[in-house]
Amino acid sequence: QVQLVESGGGLVQPGGSLRLSCAASGFSLPYFAIGWFRQAPGKEREGVSCMSSSDRSDTYYLDSVKGRFTISKDNAKNTVYLQMNSLKPEDTGVYYCAAERVPLLPTAQAMCASTPVETTEYDWGHGTQVTVSS
Repeated sequence: QVQLVESGGGLVQPGGSLRLSCAASGFSLPYFAIGWFRQAPGKEREGVSCMSSSDRSDTYYLDSVKGRFTISKDNAKNTVYLQMNSLKPEDTGVYYCAAERVPLLPTAQAMCASTPVETTEYDWGHGTQVTVSS
């Protein structure tokens, strides 16, 4: 049974940092694309950062987080991370970890740019709240 469990969210002041973790079980992380999505109140869910499977290793970042966020994974721990620096109030939202069920996605951008219908083909965690506020 596939499980994705996020942790590391919280309340942080603007300019601060957080590191989100997503512990995966029930499948082997290196062989599947994985990503971080977020949903702010009243807004649609958006792909923040994604990473393709190891055999086509590449990463994608939403324009608004480039240079501030870094996605990484530890295959030995089957865990993916999102290091978030220089946080802004507009980064506030629930952050979700997602993984493709079948290794089909050709690029990291393809995962992050998925339509709502396409994302129903992913496995999802329950999310972790990130609040950036003074």
